[in-house]
Formats: sequence, C-alpha cells, structure tokens
Amino acid sequence: MIKACVIGWPISHSRSPLIHGYWLKKHGIDGSYTRQPVEPAALNAFISDLEDAGYSGCNVTLPHKEKVFQLIVPADETTARLGAVNTVFRRAGKTYGTNTDGEGFVGSLHQSLPGIDLNNARVVVLGAGGAALAVVSALLDQGVAEVAIANRTEEKARELRTRFGQRIKPVAWNAAADHLAESRLLVNTTSLGMKGQAPLDLDLSRLDIDAVVADIVYTPLQTPLLAQAVERGNPIVEGLGMLLHQAVRGFSLWFGVTPEVTGELYDLIARDIDPDYRR
Repeated sequence: MIKACVIGWPISHSRSPLIHGYWLKKHGIDGSYTRQPVEPAALNAFISDLEDAGYSGCNVTLPHKEKVFQLIVPADETTARLGAVNTVFRRAGKTYGTNTDGEGFVGSLHQSLPGIDLNNARVVVLGAGGAALAVVSALLDQGVAEVAIANRTEEKARELRTRFGQRIKPVAWNAAADHLAESRLLVNTTSLGMKGQAPLDLDLSRLDIDAVVADIVYTPLQTPLLAQAVERGNPIVEGLGMLLHQAVRGFSLWFGVTPEVTGELYDLIARDIDPDYRR
C-alpha cells in the first residue's frame, strides 16, 4: 500500500484526505492518505523518518511550510525562490520538496475562466504572506506586466519587489482601491473574509466590470468580496478551486496517476464545507 499524509499543527480542519481519498477510490489505487498532527518540536524527526514510517510523501500546511523548506532538497527553481514547501516526496533515497500553490491558483483560474489571458495585464494582489508569494510568482510566469501588492505592513510588499523585481509595485493598504481601474485581475491572498475573521473592506467601484475577482479563502465558499463582485457583475474565481488544483501534482508524485479536478469533486468538497451548498 502506498501511504501519504498531510501534516500541520493543528490539522483537524484539513480537507486534503477527502480530496485524495476521492481520487484513490476513483482510480482504484491501493493507497491511503491521512491527517498527521505534527507539532513544531517534532517536525525535524517526522521529515527525517518519513520513509521509515512508510510514507512516499506528504502535504505540508501551516505553520510548517517554511521550516520544511530547510529540511528538504528543493525540487525546482520556483520552490527554491519561494523558500516554502507544501508537497514533499521521496526519490532515490532523498527527500524533495516542491510548492504547488501557485499552479493551483493558475489552474483554478483557467478552469473557471477558460481562455483567460493575463499577458501584459495589470494585477492587484492583497497581502504579502506565503500564499501571496506563490500566487505572485505564478502570475509573473503568466506574463503579467505589473503586480500592485497592497499589504498592511508595506515593508513586506517591498520585500516582494526585492525578491521578484521591477514588475512588482508595492502600494499602501488604504490605497489599494486606487489601483483597480486599470487592473484585469484582483486577488485576495489574506485571511480577511474567512469564516471567523473580519471582512475585507474594499470599494470595487473603480474596477472594470470585465475584470476578474479571485479569493483564495474557501470558507465560506463565496466570501463577502466575491459576493460584492457578483452583485456588480464581475467574473469571480472561488478559493476552493485553488485547494483542489494544488493537490493534483502531489497525488501524481506519490501515487503515479495525474488526477482531474472535476465538478463531482468540487461538489463533494463544497458540501463538506457548506451542507446547504447546491450547484
């Protein structure tokens, strides 16, 4: 049996077992995917003992993504640049790490809006944390002309400019709305709007009606930001899609099959988040 898991502290909230369990059943694979609570003090030992414990790899969630990066061999240049890992796998006696958050965001974007072209586009990203790093890196690879990054601590936004170069434009948090007029895409990478968190207070009136509004928060399925965009008539991309698409490459690395993100899978996870969900 092939074994994989997701580690974090806490980890009980993770829906990854439901996602990977669906794919294991669909493809008839003799495998398992479980939650493993790993407190920070036990992280080094867990990663070191991964193979001895019978795991072919694991997903990594908060608060371990940056610490795990220090314990693995970066599998690609993107991961080395980001300095954070969400997927670990074993090959030829070595433990590798990669980051699939960015491709998860882009995959969700293209599945939700087939044919979207961000080449030479201007984008506004809210937040400058780990999720923002992955999303911004992926957007730059899509050929965007400029990413305006608004963060409460402007210094963190400036750090992204140092990391990624001149296409990054740090802006003050309270000036984010001023940069919407020429933007083709707005992305919230903060926790604002998440269940139990404060709502995101942003006036969308300057945003072009054809511009896309995306949120990486998926609890609730439609955040207040997305609800505001829908009311205006803007196309939206919900956060659940990113969660599903970021899981694809890990499953392929561990179980040898590249799965698909289908409407059936989306509905399964959406109902787990919100029992009243209807497509």
